[in-house]
Amino acid sequence: MTDTILPNDETRIEEGAKVTLHFSVSIENGIEIDNTRSREEPVSLVIGDGNLLAGFEKALFGLRAGDRRTVHLPPEEAFGDWNPENVQRFDTVKFEQRPEIGQMIEFEDKAKASLFGVVKSINDDITEIDFNHPLAGKNISFEVEIFKVTPQGQQGVKLM
Repeated sequence: MTDTILPNDETRIEEGAKVTLHFSVSIENGIEIDNTRSREEPVSLVIGDGNLLAGFEKALFGLRAGDRRTVHLPPEEAFGDWNPENVQRFDTVKFEQRPEIGQMIEFEDKAKASLFGVVKSINDDITEIDFNHPLAGKNISFEVEIFKVTPQGQQGVKLM
């Protein structure tokens, strides 16, 4: 007979832990931008695997199953500060179709990777594209509810 090792309820979140949780993210004016609660089951991820921003992960350290927390993150701990250098100007005539303000356009960088920008302004000569993350410069609220924490090295370990 085999039993799965179940972490006790006192296990706290740290680097490498597998965490099962629900979360929501909203910007400072209260508009929700992401929410896992609409799914039947909570989501699971490993702390440090890159699925959450570092600022969000940092807010989880020390929590355990049953904990809830709302954290307010400044831009530098969330999606970064808005950088005016990430707004680029292009000749309007170089676009196949005339862009529209607010339109998201896919570009290719020198390494052939996709890069998305949003049309900020346009006139007959120049189109400005903003390559900042759409949430850059925004204060973010991160609300989380922890369901299960499994320490690093114990995910999937069985007793014989």
